[in-house]
Amino acid sequence: MNNPVKGFSKLSKEGKMEWLIAHYFSGDSRALDTLKSYWHHDEKRQKLHDEFIENTLSNFYLPYGVAPNFKIDGKLYTLPMAIEESSVVAAAAKSASFWLARGGFKTTVVSTTKIGHVHFIYEGEHRQLERLFEENRSRFYKETEDITANMRARGGGITSLELKAKTDEIEHYFQLEAEFETCDSMGANFINSCLEQFATTLKAVMAEANAGEADEQLEIVMCILSNYTPECLVRSEVSCPVEQMADGEVSAEEFVRKFQRAVRIAEVEPYRATTHNKGIMNGIDAVVLATGNDFRAIEAACHTYASRKGRYSSLTHCEVKDGTFRFWIEVPLALGTVGGLTTLHPLVKFSLHMLDQPNAAELMGIIASSGLAQNFAALRALVTTGIQKGHMKMHLLNILNQLEATDEEKGTIIHYFKDKVVSHSAAVNKFCALRGIKSPAEVKKQP
Repeated sequence: MNNPVKGFSKLSKEGKMEWLIAHYFSGDSRALDTLKSYWHHDEKRQKLHDEFIENTLSNFYLPYGVAPNFKIDGKLYTLPMAIEESSVVAAAAKSASFWLARGGFKTTVVSTTKIGHVHFIYEGEHRQLERLFEENRSRFYKETEDITANMRARGGGITSLELKAKTDEIEHYFQLEAEFETCDSMGANFINSCLEQFATTLKAVMAEANAGEADEQLEIVMCILSNYTPECLVRSEVSCPVEQMADGEVSAEEFVRKFQRAVRIAEVEPYRATTHNKGIMNGIDAVVLATGNDFRAIEAACHTYASRKGRYSSLTHCEVKDGTFRFWIEVPLALGTVGGLTTLHPLVKFSLHMLDQPNAAELMGIIASSGLAQNFAALRALVTTGIQKGHMKMHLLNILNQLEATDEEKGTIIHYFKDKVVSHSAAVNKFCALRGIKSPAEVKKQP
């Protein structure tokens, strides 16, 4: 295709698909069949999904699984997890069962504060700006009262507003930094609406100080919430006597020593910390997705938080003190259980119902515990049997599906690898031996 398309968004859904197939699939009807095969059979529900985003053509499925036996703050949960990666759900469930017998996960919500900024340039006298802000501080709150009324009725609202000079970093650069409590909603639209009103108020204040004329020394750059929420923190931890940490043939003392060393390496080595934290996010993102929250915002905040001391480091930590093993995570999680997709997406509603309709603080604890469980499972495997043994066992089905193995062949091959290490080449070789062929390519030649 050499020319850009014009008016694409105005085409019907069918028109968009026809254009796409014609230009990128040479009109192959099988491509159109692929798109349509993932439509929901219920037209009303499909229309709902179509309206979530723009230019919708089909649905993109992720497996939706559950990890049972999570005891969190004395309450038993089954966690919903939406993720495509093999072994994540199994690992989380295995960790949950391990800690179920040792008291479970204990959580503390440190804060639920969220932050937003009006970023602006002011080339005038700085002291005058500071004086006008202080004199009109209450006005900023008053002129947002219509926006904040519902949130204030629920116990939330604007909790602070400060003028911050950033002129040592960018010439004439200032911020209005606001903190918010958004209760059980993520609150992005609420926060951004408040920030835009702050900008309007600031311009009015400066104009009035300038005899009614717009202050040309003031330029509003942007008004936007921050997805970095270092005060919207939750902590989840597990603990038990050291002697309860034995793992198979590995003694409790040896396991704890190796486990502590693995965590310490992730604390000091960014190359390891990146993979370490990615595993944590496997557990976090899967539940974030299943509950209709913004996993990109959560990822951004967590990775920024991991770098807050000037070097990227582990989000989990471990210690042994007075004969007790402790393992914990502290992460910023800005979540919502009302608004957004929570009342629209059927599986999101299903997930929240399964979790007994948690409020935002409870969901923070649940999701932090999922991340901690995933990390425990990964480290436990790494310092004992190695990560590939369990991961490749779960990945075996993916390999066999790629080879288009029959159910009978899958059963035979899975049984074969019950006491053997799985690798891609070993799985392919066993498949070929079972079929009596030299390579998978010969499958296409068979009648």
